[in-house]
Amino acid sequence: MALKIAIVGMGGIGHTHAACYRANPLAELVAVCDVRQDRREEAAGRYGVPGVASVRELLECFPEIDIVDVTTSGYENGSWHYVPTMEALDAGKHVLVEKPMSNDVREAREMVRLAAEKNVYLGCNLNHYFTDTAARGDQLIAEGRIGEPVYLLHKMGFNGGETSYRGAGSERWHRPYSHLKAFLAHPFSVMRHFGGDITHVQAHLAKPGVRKTADDLMYSINSIHLRFENGSTGYLLSQRGDAMFGLGGWWSFEMAGTRGTFVIENCVEKLTFWDATTAKDSMSSPTPDEVLDTGITDFGQTFPNRLNAFLEDVTNGVPREFLRASGRDALATLEYTFAAIRSFEEGGAVVRPEPLPNIHGDITRPI
Repeated sequence: MALKIAIVGMGGIGHTHAACYRANPLAELVAVCDVRQDRREEAAGRYGVPGVASVRELLECFPEIDIVDVTTSGYENGSWHYVPTMEALDAGKHVLVEKPMSNDVREAREMVRLAAEKNVYLGCNLNHYFTDTAARGDQLIAEGRIGEPVYLLHKMGFNGGETSYRGAGSERWHRPYSHLKAFLAHPFSVMRHFGGDITHVQAHLAKPGVRKTADDLMYSINSIHLRFENGSTGYLLSQRGDAMFGLGGWWSFEMAGTRGTFVIENCVEKLTFWDATTAKDSMSSPTPDEVLDTGITDFGQTFPNRLNAFLEDVTNGVPREFLRASGRDALATLEYTFAAIRSFEEGGAVVRPEPLPNIHGDITRPI
């Protein structure tokens, strides 16, 4: 039986999610919600479902809903996530929330805590590793072809330059850490997916002269050094349209180990693998041992993949600790983000992120 779903927040992302649900047999879209009358009426007409103005009204009118999908925006892309998520969780509904979970790590901790208390699923749309390229990377790791991890590098942002700069933008973005809070959930989630938990963070933030001249508060250039629990190191570079990225495009990830290295380009497009167990010239660019070219160029393909994974997990009743891209996983990305902010404010000090909530597991299920 299809899961009954309501979407809260009918902006662009809300419509992206709605289209995915309409095409998925595991889902039945039953209602939409938005405080703006024009948006909810347009969405209701487009999808042939009722539209309501508040989560409270949604829960009262449609008690049969299984999942509330929160796709609101707000300051730094996340400030309007907390209230609707907490209302839905408190009513015992499963929730999928857009990234970042919140622009305040304290609110994110509360969301994860309440989901655990209510024993419901809380997921987040960390969609960048729900791809064929990431699946191949997972397989290489599982097969032992990467070996002991040595380093992880992630470069992610927007292409641009000083001539494409258009000013500080709206009040929602005219804040020092808005790029970090809104954007770093994705690269941190990918690095943690492949490398495990991060234990140490050191950050240096900057912005180019064109932003300084415009009195733009945003630190748009983020240089972050990481240490992982398994002992490997990492580096994350993100910038918001201040320069053009070179090889690998706007999104590139590299993981190297003692037995091999893989690189993913543009998230969905290509994975290249080099086998370190075969002879290579130590001072050259070796020929790849494997190239997976998916033929996919549309980043939007990550949305149906990720939403389908959440629907599968809820349908199958997986233990909450095995939920893919869970609220706890999303909280981890915010703990790292706020550790980076603290590091910068302390002059580049090494900061240990706050520990994540303990995983208790279900004693009724075998491990």
